[in-house]
Amino acid sequence: MKITSVIFVLLLTSCITCFSQTTDFFAGKWEVTVLNSPKGDVSFLTDLIRKDGKLTGELVEKADAASIRKIIKVEESPEKLVVYFESSQGGESILDLKKVDQDNLKGTMHDFEATAKRLK
Repeated sequence: MKITSVIFVLLLTSCITCFSQTTDFFAGKWEVTVLNSPKGDVSFLTDLIRKDGKLTGELVEKADAASIRKIIKVEESPEKLVVYFESSQGGESILDLKKVDQDNLKGTMHDFEATAKRLK
């Protein structure tokens, strides 16, 4: 009986460890594309890094590496990410993205459709 109890506890612990989600889903490198904007389709590269418990980083326009936009703040939930960043025209822009699957996000920036794909 004692051995059965020990084996049960070990199996239960093993299952909990296997199924617990320890990865930081939104952290990492992403390519964000804003579709049909006044400048056409615009792609940004970003590397979201968790610092002091919050995501931070910057957006770099893919066509112009000198065009760096600082991320002001990030609001996140398990299924959604809202990124506030400095606009190229001054002021603040908001990128609102929802989780589609493990490597894709979809949402809006102002009234324009936006997508994000995890870079590996």
